[in-house]
Amino acid sequence: LDTQPRLSAYGSGARLDFAAYLKGDSLVAVKSIEDVQDWLLGCQYERDDVLFGESDFWQHPSTFERLRAVDCEDFAVWAWRKLIELDYDVDLVAGWCVREGELDGRHAWLLFRRDGVEFLFEPVARDRQRMIRPLAEVRDDYVPQFGVDRRAHPFAFSGYILGEQKRLAKRSAKRSVA
Repeated sequence: LDTQPRLSAYGSGARLDFAAYLKGDSLVAVKSIEDVQDWLLGCQYERDDVLFGESDFWQHPSTFERLRAVDCEDFAVWAWRKLIELDYDVDLVAGWCVREGELDGRHAWLLFRRDGVEFLFEPVARDRQRMIRPLAEVRDDYVPQFGVDRRAHPFAFSGYILGEQKRLAKRSAKRSVA
């Protein structure tokens, strides 16, 4: 969609302009996408409320490199920065996961293009095969709402509208039961 979403649309923890996530020193040198995968596989998933006492907090990649414990958007922001450094055409994406046909939870991941094929990069996956898959294979498992391209330009997907429709329908159904 031709719109520029507010920063808060990505999540309450997104407090820095996206260009800020691309600045500052990095302690981790990567030469390939496999290096990015290897480094991520050595990190652990941890909720923000456990790490910071907040329900949502997007860490700067340099903080993640020191802690090596983060939640999905921090994995995704770090990997986004690294793929940009490797000169990939990559977007950071925030939206919903889908489980059994229902919206399951907010999530962040990457989309990148290589050799005319679009891939989904799932930075929190715990094995290489599940980290990078052709988008055509996993499209039904994700509802992208908002993205940020490699130039830190924010944009919206039509999934924003779909996600809102599903969320409102779910809320309405819960009210009907009560």
